[in-house]
Amino acid sequence: QVQLVQSGGGLVQAGGSLRLSCEDSAATFGRSNMAWLRQAPGKERELVASINWNGNSQSYGAPVRGRFTISRDNARNTVFLQMNDLKPEDTAVYYCNAGGARGATGDYYPSNYWGQGTQVTVSS
Repeated sequence: QVQLVQSGGGLVQAGGSLRLSCEDSAATFGRSNMAWLRQAPGKERELVASINWNGNSQSYGAPVRGRFTISRDNARNTVFLQMNDLKPEDTAVYYCNAGGARGATGDYYPSNYWGQGTQVTVSS
């Protein structure tokens, strides 16, 4: 059974940085696309970033482009999200997702495999 365990997150002031991690227990991690999505209260879930199986292709949602970086370490079965220059509008619960499909235009279609969610709160 696939298990995604997230760590990181918390409370930070605007302009600060946080790093999220997501460790995947699946043996197929090294062949899977990975992504981070977020959901703020009262809003739809949105894609933050996705990365292909070997890490040489990344896509980002427009609100985070240039500030966030997704990366992965296949030797550690872990995907990361480095978040810099955080803004209050980045406040949300962040989820990692394993094994979804990446579209040609940067879309990401999540699988049913999700991390437990991590709260990120950015104060102004």
